[in-house]
Amino acid sequence: MDQAEQLRNIIKQQNTEQNMPQMPQITSKYMARVITVTSGKGGVGKSNVSVNLAIQLGKLGKKVIILDADFGLANVEVMLGIRPQYNLADLMFRGKSVKEIISPGPENIGFISGGSGMRELTNLDKAQIQKIVSTMSELDSLADVIIIDTGAGISDSVIDLILASSEILLVATPEPTSITDAYALLKTLCRNPDFDITTANVKMIANRTQNYQEGRELYVKLNSVVERFLNMKMDYIGAIPFDQNLTRAVMKQQPVSLAFPKATSSKAIMEIALSLENNSQTESKNHNKGISGLFSKMFKNHSN
Repeated sequence: MDQAEQLRNIIKQQNTEQNMPQMPQITSKYMARVITVTSGKGGVGKSNVSVNLAIQLGKLGKKVIILDADFGLANVEVMLGIRPQYNLADLMFRGKSVKEIISPGPENIGFISGGSGMRELTNLDKAQIQKIVSTMSELDSLADVIIIDTGAGISDSVIDLILASSEILLVATPEPTSITDAYALLKTLCRNPDFDITTANVKMIANRTQNYQEGRELYVKLNSVVERFLNMKMDYIGAIPFDQNLTRAVMKQQPVSLAFPKATSSKAIMEIALSLENNSQTESKNHNKGISGLFSKMFKNHSN
């Protein structure tokens, strides 16, 4: 029995217990915009996109928090040059507050290390479930945008996060394995009964392309297959051409948007940030329920 199934069984049992308290209602008047960044496979630059997108949104005056949900790895903290003192598990199990687990970063951004948080969800009792959902409403009030950097692939923890997300950025490269794995991720989502294909909000980012035209062609190729066989449509948010400066920035443990702000990749990511900002009102009105809403939906999906 995998961890996701264990969690579903635990919560189903809890829901049948007498006097089970209701899931807390989200009372925060302000909901942060939550953007989940994912990919079908590792090594396509997903974490780099997450970090630099956060930096560029910060430059646009937004308060941004990155939640590193690529559990067990430390890509985001390495790229930011930050060693967090606490992580999500400290919030869930060791009494730390939301503010205590946020590590400050450059350009008005904050960073939360996931640690092994999602892997420990099976240890939550009903009181802890309520606590994390209600506590997340405080995080909503601390940020304008929350970027969730998921693990790569189709593990249970990745799928659970994506299913609960209202805005998904799918990072893919022109490599054949990246394209096929991106399709496999979308296919897995479409087969899940908790995935609403009619309201799916998936935007593709083409990374490491030779030029902007190749990025558009990659989108057209993947989207045509998705439309034909999965009966869903992705949007296209932009391309990030291959740039040696990005590799140099990683070696310096700095985001390329800070180390080389005039680099081709930095400018491309700023264009994506501006595009996201331009449709922020539409996203907020039609989809957004904040990070507290995301966690609440995750637990509701598990209990079904």
